[in-house]
Amino acid sequence: MGTSDDQGAVSQFFDEIEPVIFAFGAGITLLFVAAFATRPDQAYEFIQGIQYWLLSNFNWFFLLVMLGFVLFLGFVIFGPWGKLQLGNEDPEYSYFSYFAMMYSAGLAAGIVFWGPAEALFHYSSVPPLYNAPAESAAAMPIAIQYSIFHWSLTQWSCFTVMGLAIGYYVYNYDAPLRVSAVLTPILGADNVDGIVGKIIDILAVFATLGGVATSLGFIGSQFITGLDFQWGIQLGDIGTVLVITGMTVIFTVSLVLGVDRGIRRLSNFNMTVFLLLMVATLILGPTFRILELATQATGGFIGEFFQMSLYTQPAETAPDKWVNSWTVFYWLWPLAWSPFAGLFIARISRGRSVREVAFAGIGATSMATIPWFAIVGGSAVIMQNSGTANVLGPISEYSEAVSGYVLFGQLPVLGPLLLFVFLVLVTTFFVTSADSSTLAVSMMTTGGKEHPSSINRVFWAVLQGLVASILMVVGGVNALQSAAIITGAPFAVVCLAAMLGLIRTFQQETGGVLLQDRTRFLGSPKKDGTVAPGKVAGQDDD
Repeated sequence: MGTSDDQGAVSQFFDEIEPVIFAFGAGITLLFVAAFATRPDQAYEFIQGIQYWLLSNFNWFFLLVMLGFVLFLGFVIFGPWGKLQLGNEDPEYSYFSYFAMMYSAGLAAGIVFWGPAEALFHYSSVPPLYNAPAESAAAMPIAIQYSIFHWSLTQWSCFTVMGLAIGYYVYNYDAPLRVSAVLTPILGADNVDGIVGKIIDILAVFATLGGVATSLGFIGSQFITGLDFQWGIQLGDIGTVLVITGMTVIFTVSLVLGVDRGIRRLSNFNMTVFLLLMVATLILGPTFRILELATQATGGFIGEFFQMSLYTQPAETAPDKWVNSWTVFYWLWPLAWSPFAGLFIARISRGRSVREVAFAGIGATSMATIPWFAIVGGSAVIMQNSGTANVLGPISEYSEAVSGYVLFGQLPVLGPLLLFVFLVLVTTFFVTSADSSTLAVSMMTTGGKEHPSSINRVFWAVLQGLVASILMVVGGVNALQSAAIITGAPFAVVCLAAMLGLIRTFQQETGGVLLQDRTRFLGSPKKDGTVAPGKVAGQDDD
């Protein structure tokens, strides 16, 4: 009986895959790993050259595009387009679970990881936009301000644009549940399965695998470096592989459990622990000094947002500009993640209004992120400036991975407990990013199937763990990070096309244009008649 079930599962796996996207997505990733396993220096030099060329010549473009996404989403939230709805059904999840899954699937692991560390970098080396002396009281609010800027509104904007575009065309125009659905306004819903769509989906698979495998390497390094720093335990290559394997097993189990039983429950747990850790740090740390610094930094972020968004720095320092190493890097990284994050957002957004998706994407996420960097990053900077703790010393000796160990170790009474909670939170946030991204890859490689088979999900989960393990051992994680950033460049264009397509679609939907005109522009609406194009949230079907 078991043999028959196994054969049925294997048969389902082969029947559901989209062979071109599956083969090329996995093949390109494995070729990349093989190149770094055999000739790491030459491969890294080649990838680094492409990255430098992109940053030197197109940094202005990435800055403008990402700012454009923020302005577009702001108009969606406050303008008439917000009433439009993704599909004709009730939302599948409560708003808290919806937001928690969106936050966990996106940049939350990076936000927790960099929370205690990034402001310290800007404090010790002040961004060139400002003239404050390094490691001074004047540098403190600037350090927090730039951390907030790098991780709040703008980083999340490309995820949200991609999620809106995929979700709107999937649930309103029957486009396939794949990244290439954003091409619907250009090609029509019935034609996105052509060669251009397949190329975008293949690039999306590679970008997702690269981005998540690199994050797995980062989180693994935090554990490995922390063991060495805190307890003097040094793990060799076997220990590194075991850490990666353990984390891969955890997110694979969550993945197989599915969105409702696995990702949703873990995301709710994440957000609860995230809020508790943030409040505990505020109470146990220098509370009033944190609040004062947070107020000043948030005011600077709001007042100087456009100046920071459009700052390109003098040309003589290219390609090693500060703005390229920090701001532009931070914009390309989420652009590389935008395919899987957008696809996952689309997957959980059916029934939501366009306004709800846009607000959750950049509004609610910023409301969670800004306090985190203000409190945790502010505590680290205050401790460093006052001499309460030396966080910069261990960071210089080890890496940014030790910042959380130093910060939480200095908090009174509950410090060791909070350090443990911090490590759990980094892990669980990464797990939700990894399983949601693996689900997205599974959907892309099965032609847009909403519930891919367990074998398909496990295959991609194991491949991600394998890629991360090999690259951490051979020293190619930085190269994979560079490659993932390079894939962010074409997705800047894809996201821009998605935004322009949405603008035209929303104009058509709210401007009283005849249905046949909309059909000629976008392709046929859903054939079962369950979703009316341009249906407005709360509108009856009479």
